[in-house]
Amino acid sequence: MQLLRFASYRRMPWKNGGGITREIAAFPEGADLADFEWRISMADVASDGPFSRFEGVDRTLCVLEGSIELTLQGGKAVVLDPNSAPLGFPADEDVVARLPGGPVRDFNVMTRRKAAKHRVESLEINGKTVLNREAKTLAIVCASGTVALSGSGGEANLEALDCLLFDRDSVDSVHAEGRGKLIVARIL
Repeated sequence: MQLLRFASYRRMPWKNGGGITREIAAFPEGADLADFEWRISMADVASDGPFSRFEGVDRTLCVLEGSIELTLQGGKAVVLDPNSAPLGFPADEDVVARLPGGPVRDFNVMTRRKAAKHRVESLEINGKTVLNREAKTLAIVCASGTVALSGSGGEANLEALDCLLFDRDSVDSVHAEGRGKLIVARIL
């Protein structure tokens, strides 16, 4: 179990140079944008423009703050905000973002198809719940509020935008208690 605070996330430029992302975690450790098997990050998007392309990669996007309109390859437009379900799409297709209401903060999970898959869900927590790991790696990000998490690896209190990362052998289930919204990413 590893507690990662928002202030400690590694800042790095987008692949297309259009902004800055905060890398929460990647595997293998030290991997760059060309050789990660999986990557979890947040980005502050300040202007309209194309998404970076990643060949052979699948991506899931969640909006944490603001609203974004994505035009996917083939012309389908999708509007996402903090109440939207996570949206998965191939990262090697052309995707263009438009910000109808101004800047956006988003959460991304990317997996290289030949190495891994992923599943992402958002959960409103109001009291207690149990999350099953069901994955090689489990990342739990507090999108809003404050949530206490506990498992066989210990306990941690997550504030907004913090992450708790569990590797393959650290826990089978996690108990969550508090009020807030969690984004749960499972690397399969």
